[in-house]
Amino acid sequence: MENNKSFLWPEGILIALLALGGVFSLAFMMLLRPNTSEAQSRQSINFKDVAANVGTQQRIEKLKAAMLRTWQQEAQVKGLAYSVPSRFQGAIIKAAKLTEGQKVIALTFDDGPWPQTTEQVLDILKSNNIKGTFFVVGQNLKNYPELGREIVTQGHVIANHTWHHWYHFMNPQAAAFEIDRTTDLIYQVTGVKTNLFRPPGGILHNGLAAHAKGQKYTVVMWSADSIDYKLPTVPKLINNVIKDSKPGGIVLMHDGGGNRSRTVQALPEIISNFRKQGYRFVTIPELLEIEDTDQKLLANEK
Repeated sequence: MENNKSFLWPEGILIALLALGGVFSLAFMMLLRPNTSEAQSRQSINFKDVAANVGTQQRIEKLKAAMLRTWQQEAQVKGLAYSVPSRFQGAIIKAAKLTEGQKVIALTFDDGPWPQTTEQVLDILKSNNIKGTFFVVGQNLKNYPELGREIVTQGHVIANHTWHHWYHFMNPQAAAFEIDRTTDLIYQVTGVKTNLFRPPGGILHNGLAAHAKGQKYTVVMWSADSIDYKLPTVPKLINNVIKDSKPGGIVLMHDGGGNRSRTVQALPEIISNFRKQGYRFVTIPELLEIEDTDQKLLANEK
């Protein structure tokens, strides 16, 4: 019997310990259960927040789309299409041929829209009450459409500078893609149907200009080059513009495509210098209209 008692006693302790452990386990699970419920509650709330955010984003996107449609309709109603006299459609121009005494000049900016720089150029033009002509690169306009809209909103002319800004030779299909896609995007973003084109690098024999002329674009070159893409000093940049400028001239500068901080620094001085010489500033369509009027007057006098 002693042997049996000595065996049962440890067995009883073991059973008691197991029972006690079960009680603690049950109690511990009860303690954890409210936390689990709270986590589930938080998860449910997070799902609701996400759903609400998605709904808000969708409403914002619908609003933006509606605003864009309204903008395009207003742009078309206001006639934001650049009228170019027929004599310049399909032609290449480097400057306008004007009668003596008409000191007008056109400031043009290539390779934008570009973060910061385009806005800085726009601010300078606005503070001086000047309208310019911006030849935009399609892929840049795609990345910064709000800057493209700002160009047009402030009364400037927006024009085509191809999609990729490539220099190499292009077959007719590639040339059409580069030009037509950019024109289409300009229209989608701003409501403007442009018929002004500038070939990258001023290259006229790689297929781009041929396509543009065939589609009755006015191919706009320049008569004064700032050469700002080579990052000259600010005084040198200013001199590059002024030394080659004449009445009816077209000035080439850049608001995009790289570091244009020196162009931004030089622009106010360039404007001031021209004004001291008695110039007024016009857009490319205005410049062509002035030449067309002059030519008609001369024809009537003969």
